[in-house]
Amino acid sequence: MRAVIQRVRRAGVSVDGAVAGRIGPGLLVFLGVGREDDTETARRLAEKVAALRIFPDAADKMNRSVRDAGGEILVVSQFTLYADCRHGHRPAFTAAAPPGAAEALYRFFVQTLRETGVVVATGVFGARMLVEIENDGPVTIILDTGG
Repeated sequence: MRAVIQRVRRAGVSVDGAVAGRIGPGLLVFLGVGREDDTETARRLAEKVAALRIFPDAADKMNRSVRDAGGEILVVSQFTLYADCRHGHRPAFTAAAPPGAAEALYRFFVQTLRETGVVVATGVFGARMLVEIENDGPVTIILDTGG
């Protein structure tokens, strides 16, 4: 799995002009699912995201997690994180999981995040989405499980 994580002041996602998910301060997670991923991979990544210490403490050091900061998480599916651009000019997506498997793992990832006690909003899997981001920092972290 691949995740691009941005610390945000606010973020929202809409589909066809209707808001699908919106959060205040917290994390925006763009999530890509690969062919080799499974529920154990999704569980480990969700726990890592929930515990990632990228929020400032009283001394302005990144020592608090989204849970510690009382933040929320918006998860947006993004198979394009598995784009292979090594050959030619058109990306190939053969390393991305097929839609059915990807959606199941995406949903499992979201549920696992919720079980950590964090409020989680989502986009719409497979939809063309408009994402609005007010990045805070900016702080952007890339996690890749290698699967």
